[in-house]
Amino acid sequence: MGKYIYCVTDEAREESFGLLGIGGRDDELTAIAYRDIAAIVSDSPVMRYPVSRENSLVHERAIEAVFKCHTVLPARFCTIAENEARVRAILEREYVEFRGLLERMRGKVEVGVKAIFNETLIYQEILERYGEIRRRKEAIAKLPPQQAHWQLVEVGRMVEAALKVEKDRVREEIVEALKGACHDFRLTNRLLGERMIMNAAFLIDRDQEAAFDRRMDELAERYREMVRFKYVGGFPPFNFVNLVIQV
Repeated sequence: MGKYIYCVTDEAREESFGLLGIGGRDDELTAIAYRDIAAIVSDSPVMRYPVSRENSLVHERAIEAVFKCHTVLPARFCTIAENEARVRAILEREYVEFRGLLERMRGKVEVGVKAIFNETLIYQEILERYGEIRRRKEAIAKLPPQQAHWQLVEVGRMVEAALKVEKDRVREEIVEALKGACHDFRLTNRLLGERMIMNAAFLIDRDQEAAFDRRMDELAERYREMVRFKYVGGFPPFNFVNLVIQV
């Protein structure tokens, strides 16, 4: 049996965080301390866990449980040391780096922001803003169906290009409005559907969540029905720290 490492914390007490271990075994989450930091671990076979949704959720929920009362540095999925002594050796070896990262993450939380265009309104907007597309569509509407096919394909390409321009423009506006209220941000590549403008994570001070909320309200008022926002917060810094530990 080895020790599966979930995260590193700023608390040196050797405490327990419940039966949240990975692998469906209900192993207990415990802390292995070194000086004023600790690694949160559970017993686990030394193996490669499949990167499944179920396993990833267990990994993240364990970190979230610790985050309720401590600053955390999330470790990469499936980081397993061979025993407790090796975990302590890792903490000793990486102490200066871990201590510095913990200070940078202290008092901060991650919030997620997704922005999605309203399908009907954005295509209406494109027809209004892009005169060449509008004129071509009007001309195609007068043609017999057998003559219109390839012209419709070309107009489709033009609409796709215009949509990208509009997404880039609105994404820049949203980031500009929010970046003054955060320490850092990440734009992810996980865009679901052609109308998703952005899928981003922002690192903010825990005591500034209300100020960030107000900026989100202002954005919702600014774009009204054109853009739908999905906004969730209070997460560990998953997108800002992912410890790659050589075990």
